[in-house]
Amino acid sequence: MFLRLVARPLLAKVKETTGIVGLDVVPNAREVLIGLYNKTLKEIQSVPEVEGYRKAVESFTRHRLKVCQEEEDWEVIEKRLGCGQVEEIIEEARDELTLIEKMIEWDPWGVIGDYECEVIENDAPVPKHVPLHRPGPLPQEFYKTLEALSKKDESKITSGEPQIKE
Repeated sequence: MFLRLVARPLLAKVKETTGIVGLDVVPNAREVLIGLYNKTLKEIQSVPEVEGYRKAVESFTRHRLKVCQEEEDWEVIEKRLGCGQVEEIIEEARDELTLIEKMIEWDPWGVIGDYECEVIENDAPVPKHVPLHRPGPLPQEFYKTLEALSKKDESKITSGEPQIKE
């Protein structure tokens, strides 16, 4: 029993390099991630609850925090998260904290409900070298499905059946 307690940390796999230039190995990556994720969950509380950004950040941060708390080995954490090496994930978490600060500063959700913006129309022709980015044609299956649905709705209307909204 004593050997397991003493030898286990010594036998743990040690990462020598990330293989990514400029990204050093973080020997205590799990602890760093847990700290960053807890800080992220605390910081995101400043964003209104109804905002999609907050919901998304809370969701993936809680998931990642749970994985880091459940697993001890950095290789298992990398495999379960599937987002690269733990050092890359640490960089992502730091970037997210920076973004949260910026989002709070910018306050994109603070637009007043009756706010109106001025629309400036420009009828100048688009230069030939600028693509118009018009969507391509829809696949034929779309038109077939649309036609079948409209025939189905048409038969309901002419049959005298009561109309129920679906």
